[in-house]
This record gives sequence, structure tokens and C-alpha cells, in this order.
Amino acid sequence: MNQEKVKQFVEKNSIQNFIIALIIFNSITIGMETSSAIMNSFGNILLLIDKIILVIFVIEILLKFYAYGFGFFKSGWNVFDFSIVAIALLPASGALAVLRSLRIFRSLRLIKNLPKLRFIVEALLHSLPSLGWIFVLLALVFYVFAVIGTKLFGAAYPEWFGNLGASMFSLFQIMTLEGWAEISREIMKEFPLANIYFIIFILLASYTTLNIFIAIVVNTMSEVQQKTSATSVEKIENIIQDEKEELKNDINLLKEQILKMEEKLLRK
Repeated sequence: MNQEKVKQFVEKNSIQNFIIALIIFNSITIGMETSSAIMNSFGNILLLIDKIILVIFVIEILLKFYAYGFGFFKSGWNVFDFSIVAIALLPASGALAVLRSLRIFRSLRLIKNLPKLRFIVEALLHSLPSLGWIFVLLALVFYVFAVIGTKLFGAAYPEWFGNLGASMFSLFQIMTLEGWAEISREIMKEFPLANIYFIIFILLASYTTLNIFIAIVVNTMSEVQQKTSATSVEKIENIIQDEKEELKNDINLLKEQILKMEEKLLRK
């Protein structure tokens, strides 16, 4: 079987759907292994199923590598698949026993096999440069408010604002809106205007930054969708152009044949 046929085989919808089903089934069986009762009753069967599925995944990777050659590693998703399967092949005994728990990472292969999930992840990856500046802004807000909080409330409430590290941890808790009301009310007993400090921080850290974060991700998704649509349109246009060229060549060839037939008839 040549490379092109192997490529068509591994990329068939039926094969990909079978792999998706195996990933889901394997994720369920790995989850079942966390139950002592199930392992006592069906442990050997679950381990056998896991080995069989791993063999199928290895065969899939080998077929793809044969079909694409070293071009297989040009795709980040192929490298991701290869890494997940390679981790499962490492010996999971002794000091490496922890690697056995990493088998659940096979579930992440669904991201590559399901187009909608892949689109979301690709959009998030494209938005990372912009999101990096959001984290810089958030870190700056945290630092400024941590310094202010330490100076204002540190002496009275050292457990929350005793030093810069404690202040930043307390601000992180407040940003998640976990127990922030209790902290603010307690501090307001000593500092009545402390509510202004907490309200401004929550508005900046929780709501404003979060909305900017969401806006960047949504905008990036829109850009990725537009690029995908443009690529699809370009492919369709190329296919149409190729069909036109083939049709044009066929018409010219037909004309030549007609002319030759006319010449033969005139000679007779």
C-alpha cells in the first residue's frame, strides 16, 4: 500500500470517528481504575483494555508517520498526539510510577479530533500574545494595591496584609470574590473607608480585566474564523480554476480531433 492510500485510509471519517470513540471509552476506563472496588473485580480486564487501546493508538501514529514521512512533525497537533502516546509507552514502575496517572492525557486528543474544540484551542493560542499584556496589567494592579494595602492595613491586620506576599495572596482571594465581604467588613471596623479600596480593586481586577480578557478571546476567535473562511474560499477557487483549465484543455483537444476528422473527410 503506497503512502497516498495510507494517508486516505487514516484520514477517513470512519477511522477518525473510531479513534474518537476509543479516546472516550479509554477515558472512561481510566476513570474506573480510580475505584478500588471496580479494580478488585475487573482490574485485569481494564488493564488489558488499556493495553489494546494503546496498541491501536501506536498503530495509528505509525501509519500517519509512514503516510506523511517527516512532514508528520510539521503539524503541531501531530506532535501533540505523538507526545501523548509516547508518554503512555514509558515504563510506569518504580520512580516512574507517577507516569501511569498521566495516561488520562489521552483524553486531550479529543481536542485535535473534534474540529470545534480544536478551533477554540487554536483561538486561545493565537490570543496568547495579547493575553500576556493583560497579565502584565493585572500584575501591576496587584502590586500597586498590595503596597497600598500593606501600608494601610498591615499593622492592624497582619494575617491579611502583614507583608507584600500576604497582601497579594489576600488580593487574589478577593479577586475571586471568595470571602471578600467578610474581609472588607472586618477591616472596615478599624478603617471605615476601606470599602472604597476593595470596591475599586474588585472593579479593576475582577470585572474590567475579565471583560477585556473575554473581548480579546472573542476577537481572536473571529479573526481565526475569518482566516479559516478565507482559506476555504481560496481552496474552492483554486479547485474551480483547476477544473476550468482541465475543461479548457479537453475542449482544445476535442477541437483538434474534430479538425483532424474534417481533414480526413476532405481528403476523401
